[in-house]
Amino acid sequence: MSMHKKQDPRALRSKKMMKDAVFSLLSENQDVAQLTVQKITNRAELNRATFYLHYEDINDLISQIVQEIFDELSLKTEPLLQIKNLDKQEYLLGFLDYIYEYRKIFAVFIGHTEFKNSLFEFLKNVIHMRRSERNIATTENTVALEIIAASLLGIINWWIKDGIQYSSEYVAKQITSMYKKKPL
Repeated sequence: MSMHKKQDPRALRSKKMMKDAVFSLLSENQDVAQLTVQKITNRAELNRATFYLHYEDINDLISQIVQEIFDELSLKTEPLLQIKNLDKQEYLLGFLDYIYEYRKIFAVFIGHTEFKNSLFEFLKNVIHMRRSERNIATTENTVALEIIAASLLGIINWWIKDGIQYSSEYVAKQITSMYKKKPL
C-alpha cells in the first residue's frame, strides 16, 4: 500500500485557487496583515467553509504556502548538490527560474524577517552541503558560509525588487563567475 494518501482533485483545486487568490491579493497589497479569509475566499470564488476545511486560519495557509516554496526550492537545488555536476550554472538557473516565476511572492515574503531568515538558512545549508560533497572544508570556515549565503540572499533580494529586468541566465552567469575561484 502506498504511503501517500491520494488527495481529492476537488481539494487540490480549491487549495490552488486559494493560493492563487493569496498571490493575487499580495501582488496588489504586500501587507500580509491585510489578508482576511473573506478577501481570499471572495477572490478564489469559494466559500468560507471550504477555506476552513483546508486551513485553520490565515497563518496556517501562509505557513503551508511558505513550506511549499521551500519544498520546491529544495527540489531545484538537489542537482547542485551532486558532486558530478560540473556545470552548476545550469542547475543554478533552475533555482533562479523558480524565483523569477514567483518573483512577486518572493518580493512580498522576503520583506518579512522570518521568511528572509529561513531563506538565508536554506542558502547556507545548500552551500554547506555542496562544499561537503566536494570535500571543501566548512567546519572551520563558517564565516565564509555566512558571507556567501548573505551575498546570495542580497543578490536575490536586489534581483526580485530592483533588477528583475535581468534574466535568470544573466544572474546565474554573474553568480557563477563571482565564485569561479572558490566554488560554491
